[in-house]
Amino acid sequence: MTPASPAPSRAGSGSGNGLGALIRRPEAGSLFGLLAVFVLFTAVSGLVFVSPAGFASWLNVAAEIGIVAIPIGLLMIAGELDLSIGAVIPAASLTFAISVGHYGLPEILGIAAALGVGLLVGVVNATLVLRTGLPSLIVTIGTMFAVMGLTLGLSVMLTGSTSTNVVPGAFWKAIMGDFVGGMFQVTIFWWIGFAAVMAYLLHAKPFGNWIYAMGGDKISARNAGIPTDRLTLQLFMLSGGAAAFVGIGQAMVYQSAQVQGGQAFIFNSIMCVVIGGVLLTGGFGSVVGIVLGTITFSMVNQGIYFTGFDPNFGSVIIGALLLLAVLMNDTFRQLALSYSRKKD
Repeated sequence: MTPASPAPSRAGSGSGNGLGALIRRPEAGSLFGLLAVFVLFTAVSGLVFVSPAGFASWLNVAAEIGIVAIPIGLLMIAGELDLSIGAVIPAASLTFAISVGHYGLPEILGIAAALGVGLLVGVVNATLVLRTGLPSLIVTIGTMFAVMGLTLGLSVMLTGSTSTNVVPGAFWKAIMGDFVGGMFQVTIFWWIGFAAVMAYLLHAKPFGNWIYAMGGDKISARNAGIPTDRLTLQLFMLSGGAAAFVGIGQAMVYQSAQVQGGQAFIFNSIMCVVIGGVLLTGGFGSVVGIVLGTITFSMVNQGIYFTGFDPNFGSVIIGALLLLAVLMNDTFRQLALSYSRKKD
């Protein structure tokens, strides 16, 4: 019995080298999109866009969104979605700020409590999705509003305010909330490390095969012996934990936390994932593509300020980029699928 050929979604290409092999990969569209955006803003903005300050402007944004976008992308590959991150980020941020800044607890306890909030929301999301059979979109919208309400109510009850200041110690500030060279957030290095680990798990371990299989057909994946319930729980906990980590980092960078602080991450992270070549229907995508999509989105989001364009039209450019990315990614996916059928 010969082993089955890897699916296009997993391998991203058939055999072969050169440009043909490249364009059959899931991240091909996002790579070409990134190059086009980089060339465009470099040409329009001049050397300021490729200066250290220019790189820092979009890398800092990409790092925060990217840490959240990777688990969102894995969930989408598996056929699920998590919108509750928009509430988890400020909830974790305020949990850390209230614990450390208001009650004076050690930073390590504040970090543990904040991460615990994110993991707990992930467990609740997964449990509701598995027990009720409702779409994760509906479930996570519900938990998002529930967490937002709890965050607001508890913050006012405990501190009498919707925001809390916090001054982290030098050690934790240095590893989670500081700037390298006065410009680059250390979050960038956390993002790179996180992306490397998740890329290894998705593309080199059975964990990745399970995610792709679940996104292709959850029932067939379960019948094949894949622990779909456990995998769903792990992915939602990963999403909640990553969102909480970003919330903690924001509290350390800005030395304050507010109830309304994470809603923009919901659609921004989804846009990064889609630009990165992940299908909304699941079963196709890569971590490399998600990273490239995040960089592309951040370049457009920040690059508009380096040009003479009216920043108010930035959303128009981002919307056009999203539509173009979907069209490009679909084209490259069809190339990959057609090549796979020819090989068979």
